[in-house]
Amino acid sequence: MQDNNVEGHKYSILSGEAFEKCSQFDKSFPNSKQITEHTRIHTEERSSQCNQCDKTFSDNRNLVRHMKYHTRGKPYTCSQCGQTFSDNSALITHMRIHSGERPFQCNQCSMGFSQSSNLVSHMRTHTGEKPYQCSECDKGFSQNSTLISHMRSHTGERVYQCSQCEKAFSHNGTLINHKRIHTGEKPYKYIHCG
Repeated sequence: MQDNNVEGHKYSILSGEAFEKCSQFDKSFPNSKQITEHTRIHTEERSSQCNQCDKTFSDNRNLVRHMKYHTRGKPYTCSQCGQTFSDNSALITHMRIHSGERPFQCNQCSMGFSQSSNLVSHMRTHTGEKPYQCSECDKGFSQNSTLISHMRSHTGERVYQCSQCEKAFSHNGTLINHKRIHTGEKPYKYIHCG
């Protein structure tokens, strides 16, 4: 076996087959073009730019995938419910809703998740990690969406609007409770003391 260190990556020759290996991840590539594209992940070098929103990407494949969001091209359709997606990987993830497949398992409590990002978020309940900090009051949150919702308490922004009376609320749960005024729904039973 022959090893040469080329710009932080290994180039190895095993039984006549050449491949390049990333020094930071246990990942191998069949040619220098692919290792160059992969290396951009580490260097954050972005050579492909969207001409509609100026977002940049490390390779052209990701740019092409991104452009589908602008063109609203959604050629992948769920055979179960008809929902459409711009790329096949999003459809595959969606299909887990119908199949019940949860391939991402928590090693602490054995809960399963259909997406790896949901597992990452869930793990914070075990670790207590709160990486999303409010810049106004320094309160921490385990999910970015919770921080965004919390920020409305500082800004007074009311994004949830009642379709019946035009009243608006900062949180969806408050809107749901409010709508009961219009429907007459009373889901809670009151017990009066004697």
